[in-house]
Amino acid sequence: MKLYNVNLSNFATKSRLVIYEKGLNIEMVPIPGGGLKSAEYAKINPLGKTPALDADGLLIPESEVINEYLEDKYPTPALMPKSPEGRAKVRIITRFHDLYLEPPLRALFGQLNPKTRDQKLVGEKLADLKNRIDQLEKMLADGGYACGSEFTLADCALVPTFFFITNLGPAFGVNALDGQPKLSAWWTHVQSRPAVKKALGEMTEALAAMQRGGQ
Repeated sequence: MKLYNVNLSNFATKSRLVIYEKGLNIEMVPIPGGGLKSAEYAKINPLGKTPALDADGLLIPESEVINEYLEDKYPTPALMPKSPEGRAKVRIITRFHDLYLEPPLRALFGQLNPKTRDQKLVGEKLADLKNRIDQLEKMLADGGYACGSEFTLADCALVPTFFFITNLGPAFGVNALDGQPKLSAWWTHVQSRPAVKKALGEMTEALAAMQRGGQ
C-alpha cells in the first residue's frame, strides 16, 4: 500500500496518524507531477486532493474513508470503540471536524498577510471558528482524549487541525485555547503520544520549509 501524502496537509496527517498508531508498513509517496492539480495526479485521484490511499490497486480518497478502511482491515490496536454508541461518539466528532470546525480555519489560510487581508472575511471566519471551538469544548469527553480514556479516530482528526489553530492563531491575535479548559487539557495530553509527536514534527518541519520558501 502507499499513501499519496503532503506532510503539511492536516487531512493527510490525519491518516498518517492512524498508520503510525497501528505501525503499518505503508509507503508515503509525494504527489506526482509536482502538485495536486497535476495531470499525473488527476489520473490517480480525480478529486485532486490529499491524502489518497492505494490499497493494492483500490484507490481510496478522503481521509475519513481511508481511516475507517484501515481500522476495518487492521483492527489492532483499535482506534474505534467496540460499542455502537462509542463508535457513534467518535463519528460525531470526526464529522463535526470535517464539516464545521475545519472549513472556517481553511478560509483563513489565504489571509495570513496583513497587507492583503480581507478584514471583513477574517472577522467572519474567526467568529465562526470561535463558535465551533466553543461547541467542541462542550462535546469533548472526560478522560484525556476526545471521546474518553482511549485514543481514537476522533483524536486523529482533531490533532492536525489544532496544530494550525495553535500555530496560526497568533497571526490573527487569537489564542484559541483561552477559556477552553477541556480542550487545553486534551491538547497537552494528546501531544505526549509518540505517533502524535512524530506527525506534528513532520508538520512543523513542513511549515518551516514553506515559510522559508515564502521569504
